[in-house]
Amino acid sequence: MNILAVSCSPRKNGATVEILEEVLAGAKEEGSGVDFYSVSGKKLNGCSSCYACRETGKCVQKDDMDELYSKMVEADGIVFGTPIYYYGMTAQAKAIVDRTFSLNTPERSLRNKVGGIVTVAGSLGMIDAIKDFYFLFAVKQILPASYVAMYSGAVDDLQKLEKGMKAARDLGRQMVKLAEKKFEYPEEFPPRPFAFGTHTH
Repeated sequence: MNILAVSCSPRKNGATVEILEEVLAGAKEEGSGVDFYSVSGKKLNGCSSCYACRETGKCVQKDDMDELYSKMVEADGIVFGTPIYYYGMTAQAKAIVDRTFSLNTPERSLRNKVGGIVTVAGSLGMIDAIKDFYFLFAVKQILPASYVAMYSGAVDDLQKLEKGMKAARDLGRQMVKLAEKKFEYPEEFPPRPFAFGTHTH
């Protein structure tokens, strides 16, 4: 069992990282292995919409997504964390979401994994980031766990937010317990390759 935390914050030691560490602490309480990936200092290109991955299941771009792809495929659960910049997820978070398009083969898939969400903001925008990640879960057939949404202006504020930090630790515990149930989507309903609505023709 392994739970991966993905920090989509460009800051190496910001509030998002601290909350994700609390999630992983909860996962460890339930006996799970944990892993952590930070986008800080990494090169993550946006999707080029070349569609080459539809044939190969692999992105043609060579950047730090290669490492993250491997970690995500190997994990039993993934918790994505993002601060809110300009009323939405960070550019790095959006790049990761878009680039998961290439994870579209049985060998390289996010299907049947457990997904969790952490957002931290000083003002508006958290609901949009949470919504976007839950749409990712739906399209990729990831079993959704809960989310943690915290208002905080600085790392030092977090420990004062006892209920929020408890919710973060409980999210880690919940993700492990959900992953242990080994939920699987029925094979007759394969994941949709595109993240848009049902077609009538």
